Amino acid sequence: MPDHRSRRRVYELFAPRLGGATGRRMDWAILLLIALNVAAVMLETVDPIFERFTAVFQWLEIVSVIVFTIEYVARIWSAVEEEGYDRPILGRLRYARRFMMLVDLLAILPFYLAALGIGLDLRFLRALRLVRLFRLLKIARYSSALDKFVEVLRDRKEKLVIAAAANLMLLIVASSAMYIVEHPAQPEVFPSIPETMWWGVITLTTVGYGDVVPITPLGQLVGAVVAVLGIGMFALPAALIATGFAAATGVED
Repeated sequence: MPDHRSRRRVYELFAPRLGGATGRRMDWAILLLIALNVAAVMLETVDPIFERFTAVFQWLEIVSVIVFTIEYVARIWSAVEEEGYDRPILGRLRYARRFMMLVDLLAILPFYLAALGIGLDLRFLRALRLVRLFRLLKIARYSSALDKFVEVLRDRKEKLVIAAAANLMLLIVASSAMYIVEHPAQPEVFPSIPETMWWGVITLTTVGYGDVVPITPLGQLVGAVVAVLGIGMFALPAALIATGFAAATGVED
């Protein structure tokens, strides 16, 4: 019985919005630690800063890994308190396969891989530090807005899939048309349909880098039509998500 109470208390402490005042303080502390880690990963790519503050980065990493490892183990240990995961072994294994638990594992895994990587290429070990950006995804645990975003994506997934398929078809048709029109005039710029799809993506999204452009009158006409179509078609997924948020939060259209 005491073990059950302790496990339940641990489960509530690490479950956002369930642990009371202590749980909220723990949530904010973990959020702050995640933010510090993301900042550290970015600053470590600046060689002068990394060389000057190497010891600081190392201590931050050690403290972070200790905290995140305790959090991960505590979540696994207390997982049986959640409905559907009450079996001591199978329940915990199923809980460990959840997306956010995999994110938690990836947040600490590079440290242990590097610690065991005696004799490996140091460039490889340094690259592993970038994997710690997965810690940014841990913020999803502590944001009700992100929960709502996932809910909206799940609710609108059929429409989003249809919109993505329509955009893909438009990209293929536009790239094929531009290849047929421009290849005779610029075989080195539009050498194949797959390579022309770079132009298609940049034009449909209205980014327009200008590194690949049609020079024939017909090609310019096709490019103009594709750009106009792209304004509406590539904005469609954003519109679907926006209306989904409006419906989920009770905001009138």
